[in-house]
Amino acid sequence: MTVKALKGRCQCGHIRYRLEEPVHRLNVCHCLDCQRQSGSAFGMSLVIQPDSFCLTSGTLKFFELRAASGRDKQCAFCPECAVRIYNATSALMSIKAGTLDEPYALDPDAHYWVKRKLPWVPLPDGTPCFEEIG
Repeated sequence: MTVKALKGRCQCGHIRYRLEEPVHRLNVCHCLDCQRQSGSAFGMSLVIQPDSFCLTSGTLKFFELRAASGRDKQCAFCPECAVRIYNATSALMSIKAGTLDEPYALDPDAHYWVKRKLPWVPLPDGTPCFEEIG
């Protein structure tokens, strides 16, 4: 995936950002943390280089938690509407795909933590699926 010039924001518009480098991949994660965070059946995250993220307006707030993978994860969100913007570990940074202004051209590269997938969610043919990720 080599989409450039992506922009996004939180729900209330306090936080705005742009991505200045190509996106590496779009992950769909079915872990319990992503289900809770999204309030849905899964979460979608764009994996990027950390220096690609450019905050163009607003100020983020942060908290930390331990991911299902065992990694410590820093979570950035809007202090006004509480929408998560990104997660960062020592290994990667991932933008929450639902915050993009135009997410329509993106296709998932893989599904993770499918052992926690809700039973009524179908998995697409041809897209790699992993029971978990370490």
